[in-house]
Amino acid sequence: MGGTGNNQEYTLTRSDPTSRILNVQTSSNNSPKFNYGGQAVIEGVMMRGSKVMAVAVRDPKNEIVIHTQALNQRLYSGRFTRIPFLRGLVLLYDALVLGYRSLMFSADVSLGEEDASFSGPMAWGSVIISLAFGIGLFLLLPKGLASLFEASTTPIVSALIEGAVRLLIFIAYIWLIGRMSDIKRVFGYHGAEHKTINAYEAGAELTVESVQRFPLSHPRCGTAFLLTVVVFSIFFFAPLNLLGLPTLVSFASRILLVLPVAMVAYEYIRFSAKHLNNPIIRALIVPNLALQSLTTRQPEDGMVEVAIKAFNRVLESEQAQVSGDEVSSVK
Repeated sequence: MGGTGNNQEYTLTRSDPTSRILNVQTSSNNSPKFNYGGQAVIEGVMMRGSKVMAVAVRDPKNEIVIHTQALNQRLYSGRFTRIPFLRGLVLLYDALVLGYRSLMFSADVSLGEEDASFSGPMAWGSVIISLAFGIGLFLLLPKGLASLFEASTTPIVSALIEGAVRLLIFIAYIWLIGRMSDIKRVFGYHGAEHKTINAYEAGAELTVESVQRFPLSHPRCGTAFLLTVVVFSIFFFAPLNLLGLPTLVSFASRILLVLPVAMVAYEYIRFSAKHLNNPIIRALIVPNLALQSLTTRQPEDGMVEVAIKAFNRVLESEQAQVSGDEVSSVK
């Protein structure tokens, strides 16, 4: 099953500098209204729709194992998703819950485990450890390093130093993990996920040959979201320096502000994705798109095949829900 409007023409334009990163234009006004999303996992891809998510993973026997699961409609289709800023919490849920559970499932499948688990104590333990590591590396360490200069600088300069350190740590971290062979393959699946969604949104046929023609970048990528969070945090955290808070209170306040920063960042990503034809917006999103060159790789045909399988399963399962059929785990 392919994307909607398979008979439409599509073009990849290259008329300006940002087109080397992403510039997909459809020739029809009937482009999909719902923004499908996804995430690369170990030897596979997770795709999410409005009603269903699917994880497709290639096992050691070179077979594609697919897990399909219905989503909580109160979370993804209720009033909550229509409230500005608060709806950004859904994206965090995607990353922290669906993302990690999909990652654990893919790890089991890629290792040849017959009873691959989609949840469990180990999954939640990994989430807690990862959150603690992220808070320490990206929130507390930059503040700690910037505090070394507070005695000789103004609070605003200290805030700028903190923001610059956080940005450098973020980019260095992505670059360093991207040197690992296993992560390179994950980044290849990340590219396959982007290409598949780009093809669908352009109304193209979802075949390996067709999908491979599309760009690696996407304006709604999680990498763009994270970079936006890092940049916006500078403006949110700067006023805290003016208050002269004790060290522990200063650390805690930054942790508490992560959710508001993420909600504002989500609205920015959402707005920019809807106004890509605006030259100002296109200029503003260049850094977000450029950073994706670190988190994506040109995928192998087999990786694109897995991404298409996951995406098609979401489309088919959502259609089955409309028809009244039950969605369950399928392998």
